[in-house]
This record gives sequence, C-alpha cells and structure tokens, in this order.
Amino acid sequence: MKFFGAIAAVALMVAGTVHAAETVTITDVAGREVSVKVPAEKLILGEGRLIYGLATLDSAEPFKRVVGWRDDLKKADPQTYDIYAAKYPSINDLPTFGGIKDGTFDIEQAIALKPDVIVMNLEAKGATEDAALDEKLAAVGIPLVYIDFRERPIENTDTSMRILGTITGEQDRAEEFIKFRNDKIAIVTDRLAKTNPAKPDVFIERAAGFSDECCMSFGNENFGKMVEIAGGTNIAATIIPGTFGTINPEQVVASNPDQVIATGASWEAYSPGGAWVGLGPNADMKEAHRKLENLMNRPAFTGIKAVENGKIHAVWHQFYNSPYQFVVIEQMAKWLHPDLFADIDPEASFRELHERFLSTPYQPGYFVSVSDQN
Repeated sequence: MKFFGAIAAVALMVAGTVHAAETVTITDVAGREVSVKVPAEKLILGEGRLIYGLATLDSAEPFKRVVGWRDDLKKADPQTYDIYAAKYPSINDLPTFGGIKDGTFDIEQAIALKPDVIVMNLEAKGATEDAALDEKLAAVGIPLVYIDFRERPIENTDTSMRILGTITGEQDRAEEFIKFRNDKIAIVTDRLAKTNPAKPDVFIERAAGFSDECCMSFGNENFGKMVEIAGGTNIAATIIPGTFGTINPEQVVASNPDQVIATGASWEAYSPGGAWVGLGPNADMKEAHRKLENLMNRPAFTGIKAVENGKIHAVWHQFYNSPYQFVVIEQMAKWLHPDLFADIDPEASFRELHERFLSTPYQPGYFVSVSDQN
C-alpha cells in the first residue's frame, strides 16, 4: 500500500487521561481525523490479535470493552486464545467476524452491536475503502480507527498504543508501556552504537513450513527492520520493496547468510499437519526443534554458512503483529552478537511484561535454535 510512504508521521491529538465521557479527535495511523466518544464502553476489534495491545492497558479485565472481534486469534494463536479463555470463558461467546480482505466481515452484525468505535489494523484499509465499509459505518455514526502493529510496527507502535490509550481512557498506562518497550530497545541500540560490531547477514523466512512455497520473507519493515535494529543485515532488504514479499531459493543460496531466523506458530487450523514450527506459549519445544531442523533440508539451505555453523533459529510468528517487538529484538541481538549481549535475557523481559501489564502468567515457548539441547 503505497500511501504508507507518503505519511511522514502520525500524531495523536489528545493528551492526558480521560475520566468523564467526552468526544475527542484522534489522528489515526492512516492520517485520518476521527471523532470518538471516550472512554469507549463498547468496541469491535477488526482483528482478534489486536488484543495483544489492548490487553496491556487493563490487566484485570482486558475484554471488558470488547463486544465483537475477528475470529483470527483462535486460528492463528490457539495457545494464547486458550489461556485467555480459561481465565475469561465469556470470550467464547463473543460475536466473531470474518476478514475485510476476504469479504466476510458482516457490517450489519457490526452495526447491530452498536459499538462506540471499531479498531482495525492498517492493512485492512484498502479493502475497507473498496467495499465502502468506512462510508457505511460513518453514515450510522460509528467511527473507524486504524492502528498498526504489522505494516510499519517500529514506526507506528507508539502511536497505536496512544490511540488505544485514548480510546480506553488509559493514556497513563499506555505511556508506561511505551516507555517500558522503548527502554528495552534502547539497551540494544545504544550498545550497538557504542561498539559498532560487524553485522552478520541474516535471512528471515516468514511462516517457514506453512506451505510448500519458499521463501517468504520481509523487506525493510517488520522482522526485516528488527534484524537491522538487532545488529544484522537483512538479505531480503534490497530484494523485497515493501514489508512482505518472496525471494527464490537460489537467492538465499547466493546470499549465503550467516544466520537464518524462521517465524513459526501453531497453524493446525490453517495448515493441518504442516511443517511449520509450532512456537507460542507452552509450545512443545522438542517438536519445534525437530521441525526446525527438518526445514533446513530444503534446497534453499543447501550448503549455506548458517546451516554449516548451526546458526538456525525460529521465533514466534505473532511478534510480527503485536507491540511486543522489543522481546524479539533482544533475542535476535543475542543470536547475532552473543558476547555483546550475554547479559540480556529476553525471556525475563517477556515475563516482566506479563507481570506488569498482562493478566495471565508468562509461559515460555517463543524461541528455538538448532543448537539448543533437547
């Protein structure tokens, strides 16, 4: 979506903490000015995984405002869904929606729920406008706000969290989270700036094993940018012009990366019995390790340095669509520069996030390397 590059910056036009209900103007990550009654009592999540951000703002009742959501969390991240459902069984009864892009979002159902606001991921904007859903919602007085943890997450996460903070009346909590996240990232970037180590070449394989196709990857954004922030060189950055794309196996072999980082999650709902690496909370790490090793037998990885040296890793795919990027940046930094970041503990950072901001306890299962002892 080319309009992203034209938006130099986005700003939230409301500061402070909202207590009494009032109507405010928010500038969302698409640069749209939207009037919203806040704090919202009823909201619809255009993507279920937006709960990753919303949940950090209310560690007691993260779903209390949600009156409907897309059905993707249960399919794309069943472990997290089950953890939440065990503590908040009422989420099993929440109305669910299909996707905007595949044309299964039920706008009549959305209107019937009478939400104060609908929050959507930025990637849905083109499809929403093509279907004139934004106009239909505006006609009945339902504001639509875009946030972004996927297309340009490094640029847009702070703004997205501030938007959620304003919508919920939890601005102070949002600022606390933003500082926590940015302080963690700064530890990595400051140390790299001081030492300026050599940057290993890294190939990121997006959703490795999800299908027979190889090789999906990231350009200059999302995991691609996280690699750069962590002190590596993303080999697909000069090949893929946008956030997402594909490079062919021959390009991987020719680039001969020093390290490979795959992304994986439990995708049984989408790809039954697939070769994907099923990471996530409480993952079976022996099985994840086995699958990661098997993925390196494909032609794209024949003879490359990363395989020969055992520098093969996998991370939880859903980091790509959440405000938790600092955790994977820490982990990448440890893999790419183990001596420089020997004291960094990504697991401890993620545990701290759960203890300070989330309502459920931390359960490991987000990272695996072929060099791990099983």
